[in-house]
Amino acid sequence: MKKNNNNNNSIKIEDYKDIIGADMLHALICIAKRLKGIKVQHINSTKIGGGVAEILYRMAPLMNGLGINTSWDVINVKDSRFYDVTKKIHNTLQGENLEFSAEEWDLYFKVQQQNSKVIDKTADVVFIHDPQPLGLIKYRRMHQKFIWRCHIDMSNANYKVWQKLRGMAEKYDAAIFHTQYFAKELSIPLYILGPSIDPLSDKNKPLEQQFVKKVLKDYHINPQKPIILQVSRFDRFKDPIGVIMAYQMVKKEIDCQLILAGGAADDDPEGIEVYNEIIKFAQDDKDIHILNLPPDSHLIINALQCAADVILQKSLKEGFGLTVSEALWKKKPVIAGNVGGIKKQMIDNVTGFLVNTVEGCAYSIRQLLNSKDISAKMGKLGHEYIKENFILPVHLR
Repeated sequence: MKKNNNNNNSIKIEDYKDIIGADMLHALICIAKRLKGIKVQHINSTKIGGGVAEILYRMAPLMNGLGINTSWDVINVKDSRFYDVTKKIHNTLQGENLEFSAEEWDLYFKVQQQNSKVIDKTADVVFIHDPQPLGLIKYRRMHQKFIWRCHIDMSNANYKVWQKLRGMAEKYDAAIFHTQYFAKELSIPLYILGPSIDPLSDKNKPLEQQFVKKVLKDYHINPQKPIILQVSRFDRFKDPIGVIMAYQMVKKEIDCQLILAGGAADDDPEGIEVYNEIIKFAQDDKDIHILNLPPDSHLIINALQCAADVILQKSLKEGFGLTVSEALWKKKPVIAGNVGGIKKQMIDNVTGFLVNTVEGCAYSIRQLLNSKDISAKMGKLGHEYIKENFILPVHLR
């Protein structure tokens, strides 16, 4: 078991008053008082890398600050092959057709059993995030309520794999999905709740312009040339090759540069393989900057987003894709794949453009680079939309 003792005790809900207003702050405090005395535990598969870890890193201390006794724990995995298996599970739940051996399923269930002690026996409510620790439901205590929070687009899940997992999912007291389109039919109550960004975190807080300029200089990025940016894990579902192809189309007409800023999560073994594919495809183009960043590079990501003229999230499949909310929060127009939770974060043709093809992506990039007024208007509207729907205090409520 990996205990996450957050050093975030200085985070207080009152810090968000200027963003959310006094009425919502009061509502949060009142709701929390009604929950006083219960103990909550969150369990996921990695403490760094990926949206779930980022949310929990800030959510848990805020819940504690409101008087709700909350802990966050990570499963302990000694055999790295487990992550190969869970990556396959993740991909099949997003629609790929892959076969599993009996040995792979045995390893999956063995790790669940090895982590049975991660469950806090005294917790009243336990949130299990995603499929990696799903099997922990077998080891709960009778008095506990277990909630499965699925962050994956399950709309086209592989039937065989889902049937293998469904029996475990239906032992939970409830399940949460990001949108109704992701949800699978289950015999337990289902809830719809989107995730969120933290507007006060290092990744989203306001930055001094001098720091932004320093980051561009450190990574040899020309501040005078239009910047197209995509921030995401090195994952084929994020379509980094398609992003490069769209940039190459735009480059024929507009002298611009592309930044692909990403990294790997502890539970994603394919990251380095995809990174090498991107390097090869870029063919030493000096205007393509491929940045393999550590997972705690939040200030650097923030600076790159602030500097970008256009931000992409050209995903082919997407659970939610909070980089969209991050970009819109910074008043940047977004061009994104017309998939998954991205569609919930954006209003097409209002806060950016939803696209289905490389050609459509390139066309939208040219449109935004050629019209600063449209870009600025879309960015401003996007900021307001995220403020009303996808920031941490809204999520917490």
